[in-house]
Amino acid sequence: MEEPEDPYYVTMYYPGSVYVDMSDVVPPEVRPKPAVPAKPPNVGAPSPSSPFPPQGPGIGGGGGVSGLPPSAIPVPIVNHGHSVGHNIGHGVGHVAGHVGGHTAAHNGGHGHGGSHNSGGGSTLLGYIGIDTIIEQMRKKTMKTGFDFNIMVVGHSGLGKSTLVNTLFKSQVSRRSAGWARDEKIPKTVEIKAVSHVLEEGGVKMKLTVVDTPGFGDQINNDNCWEPISKYINEQYEKFLKEEVNITRKKRIPDTRVHCCLFFITPTGRSLRPLDLEFMKRLSHSVNIIPVIAKSDSMTIEERQEFKQRVRKELEMAGIEFYPQKEFDEDMEDKSDNDKIREAMPFAVVGSDKEYPVNNKRVLGRKTAWGIVEVENPNHCEFAQLRDFLIRSHLQDLKEVTHNIHYETYRAKRLNANGGLHPISSNDTQESNL
Repeated sequence: MEEPEDPYYVTMYYPGSVYVDMSDVVPPEVRPKPAVPAKPPNVGAPSPSSPFPPQGPGIGGGGGVSGLPPSAIPVPIVNHGHSVGHNIGHGVGHVAGHVGGHTAAHNGGHGHGGSHNSGGGSTLLGYIGIDTIIEQMRKKTMKTGFDFNIMVVGHSGLGKSTLVNTLFKSQVSRRSAGWARDEKIPKTVEIKAVSHVLEEGGVKMKLTVVDTPGFGDQINNDNCWEPISKYINEQYEKFLKEEVNITRKKRIPDTRVHCCLFFITPTGRSLRPLDLEFMKRLSHSVNIIPVIAKSDSMTIEERQEFKQRVRKELEMAGIEFYPQKEFDEDMEDKSDNDKIREAMPFAVVGSDKEYPVNNKRVLGRKTAWGIVEVENPNHCEFAQLRDFLIRSHLQDLKEVTHNIHYETYRAKRLNANGGLHPISSNDTQESNL
């Protein structure tokens, strides 16, 4: 009778492997198997490209001899692409050895565990130049230039045109071909816009000054704000008609009023009802900046009391002047604008004449007791107005005009269906194409 085959002599074959006959080896003493720690996830799982079937903890896991007999332990053929022996006991790194060749196997064996980019997003390995977009925008805007339109409103004789000339240090208000510097400025009789191109440091700006008739100078001042309001809305209408055209200009001419300087008479008492009514009606159509004209006619104490009284009256009337609190974008803007709102209305003095002071020529007004220097912060607040209007908030004035006031007019105008034909969806798609 044939004897049963000893299990140690059974040989299990795996493709691609070389087997060693261990029939002469004396079996070791059977001992209880030590506790095997929990296997990490995915360790021991078959790789899609692996030629071997799933192994126990003895292959690649470092956990001792598996259930296979000693004679059936395969000895793999070592090659550069699938070096399993190089990966024994090195965790997940052997997966890269089957995929990435000798280099990936080497990296995996040393604990790199695969690709270096597996941890997250891409990392810039060198300078690309994204920050140069600011320089590109600067060059493009310097070629096209800037537009800024300012309107002055107030009684005759408050120095409206003189202050604008002082702001931009140029004769930009009510200038004619035969007007000399020493001549008196004629009184305005109608709303008139005068445009000039100013250039400073290679930057060109088209400045348009809109002068108004003597506001409130008539005996009957009923609805005296209507011509001004009509002019502001006409500029919005012109811009809107250019926008709704199917074939639009590459650059739409911008004649919209970006800023309205409202000149307050330095009475030292309070605002007139006409002043409050004008600002209440136009504060939602244009950026109003109130200023106290010819503030050198008051003492410093009178000036401070008058400024506080004006701010209180505007607050009680519900009039919001620029910069409005609701338009503050972040805490930094709010902090800067709060300081400006506390200083308004600015008490200013305008002059386009120069006088020698301490061996320097300065803009000022000459009086019997001295010279009032326009740019001296101890004499008036003209320097603060200029910095606020030109150096820090000029672009914001334009953006608020376009995004807030013009959009409000545009929405009302298109909803009213008057004068402009409603744009169909087909027309919109064709114009987009």
